[in-house]
Amino acid sequence: MNNREYAAVVTKELEQTLGAIDVNATEAFVSLLLEADEIFCAGAGRSGFQIRGFAMRLMHMGRTSYMVGETCTPNITDKGLLVICSGSGSTKSLVNHANKAKEVGAKVALITINPNSPIGELADVVIEIPGVSPKSAVQGSVKSIQPMGSLFEQSEGIYLDIVIMILMEKLGLDSDTMFGRHANME
Repeated sequence: MNNREYAAVVTKELEQTLGAIDVNATEAFVSLLLEADEIFCAGAGRSGFQIRGFAMRLMHMGRTSYMVGETCTPNITDKGLLVICSGSGSTKSLVNHANKAKEVGAKVALITINPNSPIGELADVVIEIPGVSPKSAVQGSVKSIQPMGSLFEQSEGIYLDIVIMILMEKLGLDSDTMFGRHANME
């Protein structure tokens, strides 16, 4: 196949995957984001890259957000929300983070392929993305020609951008307002 043919297949995979995400779960996730005083984001590997982008966009919106594991990240409290991206939902370090968050009374949201995972059992909201990943015993309903967990990882990044757009609408924000918080020491 050439690049246009691959693009057509990948675009169709993304459309199927994103179209399968539960609207009610998204509404519950958005509510948790709006209610939280601070939002802590965690993920490993490529999922970690996707959640970093989400933490940055939350900051652009004027929300207090952190990446778990950074040296300047404070402790989570009962007014915090921990958002975890994990295809398997069972990455040990992320399970530990979820347990700690629940211990102090914080809310937990999970974006995953596997809602019945250890983190899924702890989460207040689970967003199931029916992607494919070799790290998950559960395979999503959408099959992919892409390598490894690419479909899931792309879908979580796009999904998180969609959540940002929903938040922007609810908070009356636009890109110009958000750009005012963009880094100026690059």
